[in-house]
Amino acid sequence: MSLTAGRAPVTHPDVRAEQARDLVTAMVDNPAGETSASVYETGRLVGLAPWLPGHDVRVSWLLDRQRADGGWGGPDGYALVPTLSATEALLTVLRRGGHGPAGPLAGAAHRGLAFLAGALDAGAPPDLPATDLIVPALREDVERHLARPPAGLAGWAGARLPLPAALDPGRLTRVRGLLATGRPVPEKLAHALEVAGDGARRAAGVRPAGAGAVGASPAATAAWLGRPEPGPALDYLRAVGARGPVPCASPITVFERAWVLGILARAGVPLAVPGSLVAELRAAVGASGAATGPGLPADADTTSVTLYALARLGRPLEVSRLDAYDTGRHFCTWPGEDGASVTTNAHVLDALGQHPAHPGVAATVDRVAGWLVERQEPDGRWADRWHASAYYATYCVLLALADHAPGAAARAAVRRGVGWLLDTQRADGSWGRWGGTAEETAYAVLALAGAGLPGNTRVDAALGRGRRRLSEWDGRADGPALWHDKDLYRPTLIVRAAVLAASWSTSGTSTATAQP
Repeated sequence: MSLTAGRAPVTHPDVRAEQARDLVTAMVDNPAGETSASVYETGRLVGLAPWLPGHDVRVSWLLDRQRADGGWGGPDGYALVPTLSATEALLTVLRRGGHGPAGPLAGAAHRGLAFLAGALDAGAPPDLPATDLIVPALREDVERHLARPPAGLAGWAGARLPLPAALDPGRLTRVRGLLATGRPVPEKLAHALEVAGDGARRAAGVRPAGAGAVGASPAATAAWLGRPEPGPALDYLRAVGARGPVPCASPITVFERAWVLGILARAGVPLAVPGSLVAELRAAVGASGAATGPGLPADADTTSVTLYALARLGRPLEVSRLDAYDTGRHFCTWPGEDGASVTTNAHVLDALGQHPAHPGVAATVDRVAGWLVERQEPDGRWADRWHASAYYATYCVLLALADHAPGAAARAAVRRGVGWLLDTQRADGSWGRWGGTAEETAYAVLALAGAGLPGNTRVDAALGRGRRRLSEWDGRADGPALWHDKDLYRPTLIVRAAVLAASWSTSGTSTATAQP
């Protein structure tokens, strides 16, 4: 369907082609990837590594981002983890002294504590990675500060903070016990090693990977390093913290490249991808699949999107690398996962769909499609554990079903998903959970355009309004952080790719090519 549907203004094709080239160039020039700064992770670095250059910048950055209600971070329960981190960081700075006048710091810490007193008692927090470990650990640290509060906070002396009933503090105790044994720990635990407190320091069961990161996390790396000893871990921290605030995860090389190339190729955006980039993406897929970056475990989500992108670029790899994640009913993100992810399974469906002749693929596609249909919400949306917005999950699942699951149940689910998208478009043509955003509007436009309902007047009209709104944003991909890690974050180039793809006139056939 053409992007001129509904007479929406569009950017000139040459400009969009240049934007696509710029995305590819940015990935080549910065292989670590681009992602938004995290209040949680920056707060941990303030507390753990005051010796790291940029410390004062990080403290000021935290102060500047405190909300009027005393919290930090996103709406709803998404403020709990970043507010715990920022408040504990400010309490640590106050206790150490030497950071200028204590008044603004004490005032911000007081407002943070007042916010936490209510937020910790507000029920189960959102399902973000390691929340069940981070919240008990930081609550413990804050209460330790309040046993003898710094100047300006005497009214909080001896205060106790509630723990959400849904969280089991025993899990943190078990993780710390495992680290104390010195045995190797699961890779996924390394990403939140900072929860171990003093036990993280040079933990024998953990090793830096890649350029020196522990678990691809500045906080985990700082906790493991302990003090500024020369070596790869210190070099990594200096590089990632050079601008002050830090992201939750870095590097995100494979994740960024796979998602950007897959999104653009699916939309039919003409791409000339350097052969070196494709070779690196292929090399990242081992026998157990691909990981977001060094120090993180391989997972079915990254593996499947990487396999899909490589297939669309004409350099396919065997989908048997996904076999280890097949539970017999659906695919887990990694073995032993608590819960399940609909977007992971939608991406698996995409990857399998590129290999229809592979033995067993047809039966697996039917099984996974059926599992996804069962997880559709009554109103037609899908929701997922890796993104705060149902528009992302609905986009992933709706396109996977429309492209690879021709059965009647899947077609009916696609129609219900389209109905939810049509019903929730905002008056200005945008879509969004908390307010209209370019990112969520792009997902809705891509989902409606790819749903296989040509000639539907409601769909055409909604697409026209959505594309018109995107053109008013003029290709900008700024907006709230919506992706799930220890804190909400925004993978900059991935979001930019989605916005660009939604503004592209696609024929449904990719013209992406891998250069020699």
